[in-house]
Amino acid sequence: MKQLVNILDGNTFLVSDRHGDIDPSPDFPTGLFSYDTRFLSVWQLTIDGQRLHSLSVDDLQYFESRFFLVPGEPTHYIDAKVSAIRHRTIGGSFTENLAVLNHTNDVAELTVRMEMGSDFADLFEIKNPTSKRAPVTAEAGDGQLVLSYRRDDFHRKTVISSTVAGCVDERGMTFDVRIPAHGEWSTRLHVETFVLGAQGRDFRESLEIQHVRSGEDLRRELDRWLAAAPKLSCDNPSLNATYQRSLVDLAALRYTSITMAAELVAAGLPWFMTVFGRDSMFTCLQALPFTPQLVPATLGTLAYAQGSRVDDFRDEEPGKILHELRYGESAGFEEQPHSPYYGAADSTVLFVILLDEYERWTGDATLVKAYEPEARAALAWIDNYGDLLGTGYIWYQTRNPDTGLVNQCWKDSWDAISYHDGRLPAFPRATCELQGYAYDAKIRGARMARLFWNDPTYADRLEQEAAALKQRFNRDFWVADGGYYALALDPDGNQVDALSSNIGHLLWSGIVTDDRAPTLAAHLLGPRLFSGWGVRTLATGSGRYNPLGYHVGTVWPFDNSIIAWGLWRYGFRDEAATISQAMIEAAEYFNGRLPEAFAGYDRHRTTYPVEYPTACSPQAWSAGTPLLLLRVMLGLQPHDEHLIIDPALPPGMGRIELLDIPGRWGLLDTLGRSRTPHESQQSRVSAAAHAPTTSATTRRQ
Repeated sequence: MKQLVNILDGNTFLVSDRHGDIDPSPDFPTGLFSYDTRFLSVWQLTIDGQRLHSLSVDDLQYFESRFFLVPGEPTHYIDAKVSAIRHRTIGGSFTENLAVLNHTNDVAELTVRMEMGSDFADLFEIKNPTSKRAPVTAEAGDGQLVLSYRRDDFHRKTVISSTVAGCVDERGMTFDVRIPAHGEWSTRLHVETFVLGAQGRDFRESLEIQHVRSGEDLRRELDRWLAAAPKLSCDNPSLNATYQRSLVDLAALRYTSITMAAELVAAGLPWFMTVFGRDSMFTCLQALPFTPQLVPATLGTLAYAQGSRVDDFRDEEPGKILHELRYGESAGFEEQPHSPYYGAADSTVLFVILLDEYERWTGDATLVKAYEPEARAALAWIDNYGDLLGTGYIWYQTRNPDTGLVNQCWKDSWDAISYHDGRLPAFPRATCELQGYAYDAKIRGARMARLFWNDPTYADRLEQEAAALKQRFNRDFWVADGGYYALALDPDGNQVDALSSNIGHLLWSGIVTDDRAPTLAAHLLGPRLFSGWGVRTLATGSGRYNPLGYHVGTVWPFDNSIIAWGLWRYGFRDEAATISQAMIEAAEYFNGRLPEAFAGYDRHRTTYPVEYPTACSPQAWSAGTPLLLLRVMLGLQPHDEHLIIDPALPPGMGRIELLDIPGRWGLLDTLGRSRTPHESQQSRVSAAAHAPTTSATTRRQ
């Protein structure tokens, strides 16, 4: 796979090769994209007809990069008489400052050419190429090139201009330049994207969305974002670098939703640069102690688009929270159901979980009261539509067999849910973690009903339903001869008996009985699931295990952060610390940026975590992983108006100090350090007895 360079600003991003050029790629989305459409598919620089090659690439910021280039093949670099510097920024629009330098004692007369073009491909078309339904037009004139695509009311336009006059044709711009000895020539190329509706107006203007921003604007925004986050001081340089990288990546993935003109975090580059119900809410849960400001806009957007009818094409049902929202051509013309699409069985219950967790952390009762109708509708969905078979469990089966998602849990690839021997169960399916989420949502819903909605009768009912679910679940899902919970139930009620990482999500939800938790912890840290770099999605020895399978053997950082949180909840602080340490060590090999997933090979077989070839990077819930792991290691848990702090750091981690932790208590500081084995054992005894301790803190407003 060729090396690529990307810059991004929310859901607007540019992906090029290491030389700064864009060529249409059949296997990866190279180009300039915004709102699910590719606005540039060709962007190629030549000097006197020669392509250029890079000497160095500087990734200055997530929105800025610089390329140092020379004409010709690498073997000729030593004799380069001319070089070029491409300095580009992205802030809704795209700007490239191009400088050509003459390194000789003579005047250089050169032809500088930039090939330009757009196919206006929908992001889905890049995965599955199809012919466009309308022609792309190119119009050269007035010193600019206008590329346009119109299909009925769907209209997208790219306008390219230069600060230096050149010869503009329908395929690009040519500049005949004369550069004095040891001089340079430069121009600024500006590319602006237009997302136009039926009236020919960019919808971002009607919503007052600022979609053209300078590099200076973005630098100031990033500085404000980082200044608002807690300050980390620690002895572990890898943890510090990973923490900073995570905050920057979350800043990079922020974009403005057209639904509410509110700031959200896109799920991941390149395929998921939009709101995803599940991913967005898990990211908010992970980052809540660090960036709580993301939660209201996320909940608001999801509440606004909550399902209100039965729509088979979109898998929509009353009360259901969306899975994915797209803005491209295929969604607009209903060739894909993503406008929005509701094919997820977990996003609805996660909405209730996030709403309650946000209030616990921030004390913002206003939000809980504001979204009472939506939360009640989500809780009602569990029993009215989620329970397809009337057995008291959440089941899923798409209503749209043509273009709907087959698996509607977080492991949503086609082969992710299997029996131990590798067979695939029939539909509908009830995966184990869905039942854990439902249990947690009912417990949290009861709390909100009692404290904020003035409905103790409803609270009592939800608590009774949660207790019954827990008892039923522990009877039906427990694989007695294996000592773990089944991955799922099939439609006949039989156990889909593969051993998977999903059992860690059960610990997080609280549905596991105390007597079974130690066995789950042993499995999660045992050789079949734990690779040494993290917990695999599927255990070795399973019929479909593959260390490079998307959900059947790879290690997902997000998954591991939830597992660590679950282990912490049940008092397994050392085990949680082990997973935290493995993730932080893995991040070091990815330059501080944890990818979507990496291979599940045993650590003793490789001295580094092996890359998964098509992993998204950056990805929101991978960026959120180090933040949640910090919460776990420091033992941060809100309780009424206080923050409980009970650190349990991995051996060798040293000191961790986190300053200005925001919450209903104002701002707090905490300090943790690595403990001795004796102290770790004492901590486990205390935690298992549910007796958390507080650490020295400073309370500030």
